Amino acid sequence: MTDELKRLLPEVEWIEDRALREGVLATYTRALAEGGWEPEDMARIPFTLLKASGVSYVEHVRAVTRIARAACDTFQDLFGGRVPLNRDVLLAGALLHDVGKLVEVEEVGGVFRKSRSGKALRHPFSGAALAYAAGLPPEVVHIIAVHSKEGDPYPRSPEGAVVHHADFITFDAIP
Repeated sequence: MTDELKRLLPEVEWIEDRALREGVLATYTRALAEGGWEPEDMARIPFTLLKASGVSYVEHVRAVTRIARAACDTFQDLFGGRVPLNRDVLLAGALLHDVGKLVEVEEVGGVFRKSRSGKALRHPFSGAALAYAAGLPPEVVHIIAVHSKEGDPYPRSPEGAVVHHADFITFDAIP
């Protein structure tokens, strides 16, 4: 399964810290199993149930990760260490920000809808729980937990702010 995940999400290889990279893959493996999905299903699952965009889960995650990396690179180029971002934490958080959707969504009769789990917990909560269970550091769990509207009343880390805005860039720009 790891090879298939790396093929679908090649950006995971951008994470230099081996343990963190493996934690991201372990989180995906567990989320897919709990949701009853195969890795290739991520290319069919819609990135949101709120609009019929034709954009898949995996396309959205990759876009958010690439936008977050571009922001990180821009900050480094222009600000040097004055605005420090932990690149590996940022990338792990971007790759996993929506991992909870793999248990939030189900497919019944060819139609994607909220699962029983998804009706009880939105994906920031289930995603944070999946990452925590995989042993990922609190900085990554934080990004997942606060990336969506649920995080609005709480301070976001710099990495959390970048992922939050990268996520909404794609959500708001895609019709």
